Amino acid sequence: MEPEHFGLAFMHRSYAYEHGGLPTNERLEFLGDAVLGLVVTDHLYRAHPDLSEGQLAKLRAAVVNSRALAGVARGLDLGQAVRLGKGEESTGGRDKTSILADTTEAFIGAVFITHGIEGASALVHHLFDPLMAKAATIGAGLDWKTSLQEHASSHGLGVPHYTVAEDGPDHAKSFEATVTIADRQFGPGLGRNKKQAEQQAAEQAFAALQAETAARSVADGSANTGAGTP
Repeated sequence: MEPEHFGLAFMHRSYAYEHGGLPTNERLEFLGDAVLGLVVTDHLYRAHPDLSEGQLAKLRAAVVNSRALAGVARGLDLGQAVRLGKGEESTGGRDKTSILADTTEAFIGAVFITHGIEGASALVHHLFDPLMAKAATIGAGLDWKTSLQEHASSHGLGVPHYTVAEDGPDHAKSFEATVTIADRQFGPGLGRNKKQAEQQAAEQAFAALQAETAARSVADGSANTGAGTP
């Protein structure tokens, strides 16, 4: 990647404004958003030929959203490379979801400028294929809480109830969530905010309940087969 594009990808507007109006990463972010959307949409279209437009849109939304983009950025430790103004720096901007998501898109945009669609596509697949595979396992195709709620409703388990505890100072809080369904508790889910913790707890509950449902189906199938055997 050419140095000027790499540097620009990490130039947050707060730093640029504090240093005399330098160019920001916002144009690269705009470009990267379009490239990411194209690559993800193309992959989902080809990988799921039986899904409707609405279902494909839900899967894409599960992958191309601020929370997912910020998660990718944290995995790459992009926050440490961002140039921030003093205000953003003092309020934990290096781990702020919106800043990390925007930086990820700007990074993708810079790769596209330097290496074209093939290089950008390779990067997107490397970073987002696990998310796309995971999104396909979510029942609602949107988020774990929605999937869990739909599963609980369809199986007569009632409404999931979340309990969240927080710990740590205001600038570095951590959250722990559990979810209760039909008097059963799942979790804990951990996160930097309440939503992340609840989503993680919901994911654990959804996976456990789905596994139990699959096991019952196998057992019922075996029992029916056995019953029909002379």
